Amino acid sequence: MKALCLIPIATLVAMSAAAQSNASKPVPRLANGKPDLSGVWDHPRVGDVSKDYEGRCAGGTPGCSSKGAHDLDSTLTAYGKAENAKPKFDYGVHCLPWGYVRSWGTPYPVEIFHKPEKMAILFEQNNMFHVVPTDGRDHPKQLYPMWLGDSVGHWEGDTLVVDTIGFNGQTWLDTEPERLTSDQLHVVERFSRPDYDHIQYQVTVSDPKMYTKPWTNTRVFVLMKPGQELLEYSCEENNKEISEGHVTDELTKKK
Repeated sequence: MKALCLIPIATLVAMSAAAQSNASKPVPRLANGKPDLSGVWDHPRVGDVSKDYEGRCAGGTPGCSSKGAHDLDSTLTAYGKAENAKPKFDYGVHCLPWGYVRSWGTPYPVEIFHKPEKMAILFEQNNMFHVVPTDGRDHPKQLYPMWLGDSVGHWEGDTLVVDTIGFNGQTWLDTEPERLTSDQLHVVERFSRPDYDHIQYQVTVSDPKMYTKPWTNTRVFVLMKPGQELLEYSCEENNKEISEGHVTDELTKKK
């Protein structure tokens, strides 16, 4: 029989007091008066974007969720069905960037640095970063295909709307079904901070080359405790998961 782990009453009181203290804190604001989204945020682990998730965050913090269950596979175009039926190259275990949509569903937290003219997103996964200008600029006329795409943001009231295009078509939407994307992927995110401890996050994804209609997930991120920071993440090019056969796909199988 496993021993029960009892939490001292004093610890529970301290935790409750801390939660009440944060609940009474106002939402921080930028110099332009808009909500400041800065912080280290835990988010739901979304392995399959067509399913709902609720409860613990990827890093163990309680209170995360992702909603928007839908039959995404039924919306595949003829091209999408053909492409998804082919053997898939697992670029992630080859240390290539995970892509923008998939990065928000990883088992690792993110950190946001926010200023009036830009927002920087630091993904612990692969130690990647992504910068979102919010100074009124539009996408450049000439886009270079990228793993994380080109983002620009604007405010609608207290909601930051981030529009991202310019993808390279080499990434997946998620991890478990390994759904593909194309260079026509278009991502629109809406970030709001209703209170000190939470971000309301909505992502709408369209990819007319792969899917016949857009889909949306609505998620809740939770602010991590003071002192909880991003950790170093290292993906080795000489990955033993592959070289020793722990992870295989049609392109990495040993001959």
